[in-house]
Amino acid sequence: MQNKVLKKATDHFKVALASEMKSIEVPEWETTVYYKPALTLAQQTKVLEYHNKGKLVDALVETLIIRARHEDGKPMFQSGERQIIINEVDPDVLTRIVTEMNAGANQAEAQLGN
Repeated sequence: MQNKVLKKATDHFKVALASEMKSIEVPEWETTVYYKPALTLAQQTKVLEYHNKGKLVDALVETLIIRARHEDGKPMFQSGERQIIINEVDPDVLTRIVTEMNAGANQAEAQLGN
């Protein structure tokens, strides 16, 4: 018999994961970045590992790599592009995108009652 509370918890999170993608217009890149408001704990762990080590730039880049999507839902960036992002992408644009993604995630959690 499955734990009833665990079932409710996983059902709740499935709704969050299935939610519609949000978007951020990025005129500097002449594109729109799409993202899901929810992250799995495994995805959050990667970001938090960098953050806890004081590697805030790496945490920002990891967030972008994990979350940024094309309109069709496919990843916009790959892990192998990390150094290019760190060294060749405008940090102000990167910070703005990640900040908007995180704000969108917080709004989604509030709407789901978290």
